Order: sequence, then C-alpha cells, then structure tokens
Amino acid sequence: MKKLLALLMAMAMMLSLAACGSSSSSSSSSTEESSTESTATEESTAAEESSSSEDSSSEESSSGGGQLIGISMPTKSLERWNRDGEYLKEQFEAMGYEVEIAYADNSTEQQNNDIANLIADGVEILIIAAVDGDTLSQTLADAADAGIPVIAYDRLIMNTDAVAYYVSFDNYQVGVLQAEFVIEQLGLDLNDTSTSYNIEFVAGPTSDNNAGYFFNGAMDTLQDYIDAGILVIQSGKTTFEQCATEGWSTDTALENMQNTLASYYSDGTQLDVVLASNDSTALGVAQALSSDYAGSNDVILTGQDGDVANLANIVDGLQTMTVYKNVSDEAGVTLVLAEAILNGESPDEGLLDSLSVDAAYDIESYDNGNGIVPSYLLVPWTVTVDNLQDLADTGLYEWDGDYLVAVE
Repeated sequence: MKKLLALLMAMAMMLSLAACGSSSSSSSSSTEESSTESTATEESTAAEESSSSEDSSSEESSSGGGQLIGISMPTKSLERWNRDGEYLKEQFEAMGYEVEIAYADNSTEQQNNDIANLIADGVEILIIAAVDGDTLSQTLADAADAGIPVIAYDRLIMNTDAVAYYVSFDNYQVGVLQAEFVIEQLGLDLNDTSTSYNIEFVAGPTSDNNAGYFFNGAMDTLQDYIDAGILVIQSGKTTFEQCATEGWSTDTALENMQNTLASYYSDGTQLDVVLASNDSTALGVAQALSSDYAGSNDVILTGQDGDVANLANIVDGLQTMTVYKNVSDEAGVTLVLAEAILNGESPDEGLLDSLSVDAAYDIESYDNGNGIVPSYLLVPWTVTVDNLQDLADTGLYEWDGDYLVAVE
C-alpha cells in the first residue's frame, strides 16, 4: 500500500513538471513572436522613414537641392544686363539653387576667365549671354569635357558644339516691329510715290549675333519702300557693317549721328526717321538730335529694351517707341529649361506646355556654325507713350510721378 501511494505521488509530480514545461515553452514562443512582430514593426517604420527621406530628397532635388548654377553676363554698364542677371539669380535662388554670377565688363578676355572660373567651381549648368559669340569656343570646349550643359542666353554663341539650347526673343521680329511702326507712322503706301521721307539706320555691334537679326528684320521690311524711292537714305549707309555701333555704345551712337547730321542734314534737309536697333544707341541719337539737328520737325526714333532713361524720353517726346522684351519671361523660360536639363531630361517642343508665356520652339533658324541650336523664342511687343501702363502691369516698373522707374 505504501509502495502504491509512493508511485502515485511520483506520477503526480512528473505530470506537474510536464505541465510547467509546457507553460514555459508556450511563454517562450509567445515572447519570440512578440519580438519578431516588434522587429518587423521597427523595420517597417525605418523603411517608411527612409522612403519618406528619399521622397523628400527627390522633391528637394527637383526644386534645386543646392545645385550650382553658373551665370555669365556681358556687362553691368547697360541697364538691360543688370536686370537680366539679377532677375535670373533671384529666380533660381527662390527655387533652391545656388547661383554664381559674373559680369564681364564687355571684355571677351574677362568673360572667358569668368566662365573658366565657373567651370572650376563645379557649376552643373552654364547660362551665358555672350559679349562676343565668336570668342568662347575654346573655353566652352572645357565645359563640354566636364559634362556641363550650356544655355546661350539672349545671344547665340557661335562655332561650338557645347551649346545645348538657345533662349531669346524672336530677334528678327524686333526689327520687323520697328519697321512696321515706321510704316504706320508715316502712312507709307507702295502705290503712292509722290512723297519721300529720309531715314537713317543705327545698328548694333558686328560682334553681337542678334544685331544682324534686328537690322535685317527692319531692312527687309522696308526694302520695297527704299527701292521705290519712298524712303531715302541720304548717308548711303545701307549695310549692317556701315550702320554698326560697337559695344552698343551711347557715346559712339552720339558721335556717329552728329557726323551724319553734319554731313547730310546741316543745310536744313529734313530727317524723318532714325531706326535705332536698341535703347542705348537711341539714347545717343536723341542727344545728337537735340543738340545738332537743324530741322524743326519731330524725328521718329525707335529703340528696344525698355531702359528707364528711354522710357522717360518717350514721355518727353524725344523717342517715339521701343520694342520691349520682358526679362522676367525670358528668365522664366530659362529657369524651366535649366531645371529640365538638370533633371536629366532632353527638352523639346513639349517644354512649351510647361511655360506660362508665349514662345515658339525653333529647330531651323539658328545655326551657330556647328549646327542648328534648338531655340526657345519669346514674343516681343511695341511700347509707345500710349501703352506705357502695360509695362507697369508687368510688375517690373512702377510710376514715379510722370515717369516709369524699375522696381527694386
């Protein structure tokens, strides 16, 4: 009996130990499952955070992400290039890019040095308004070797395969607008040759590729009237080279016009029109007309750019019109184009859908001697005393009494 009782107690203890072992095993399994779930949760959270970080990084990159933009402008001595340079810099920085900008003081040597320095500083894209489009090919070969794309800004850069795109206005159309204004103001009619008018041309420098387009647009539009004897060029200066003004210099334009007035109009011969290609030359022409012109009539004087001094001359009747090219629009197109390039895209006509301004995609007109450069061309417009408010409406100018001034 005692033996049976001892056997039963031993079996009970074994069953108890087995039950405890089962409970321990179950608890261990539960702990491992909990640990696994926790690890999975942590990994999932880390993955989400990593993905979020990558998304944020991608968004930052698409908005600039600190990428370095190099900008080379020709000079600070002309209001036009100050406006372009500062507006470009401001807009790129607002998008999150870093910007280095250099002004070349109208020196080709300085601009080559500027661009070389930008390349050395590791810029990821170059935007260049050339002093002389024929003098940058060697330096831009270095940019090409470094894999740095180049956007020719406003002026086409010649004889290089480094230029990826060209952004400008329809420069031929600038001359057309100036010529059409003259035709309208004088009421010219090819069927009426009873009256003739005297006209002189003031062009830009031979070193500026755009200057030839301005001149040709005007001359081509007026050529039939010249051939018919309705428009007469007393000086005989009918070619671009004869009418050129190096450096777009106001002082040179003043001196040249003084010489023209002394040689052909000092006897009281009436001068009816001076077709000046831009505002800085028109400023010199206006000074010459005020001081040296013997006639009593108001001479029609054209221009281009919308410089503040010239807008004041329009108000005062010393200049008749200017062709305006909205700097903010040109910079805006350049911004969208540069961003697409930096994102690894190869922009084409489809980029026009991303623009907020009217522009054309041209793959026929602009050959830089090394092939056709794909071009985005904006639309210029005519400004007279009657629509100066349209300039104020751009937000780049404001009224200061009777005159428009640039918004700081």
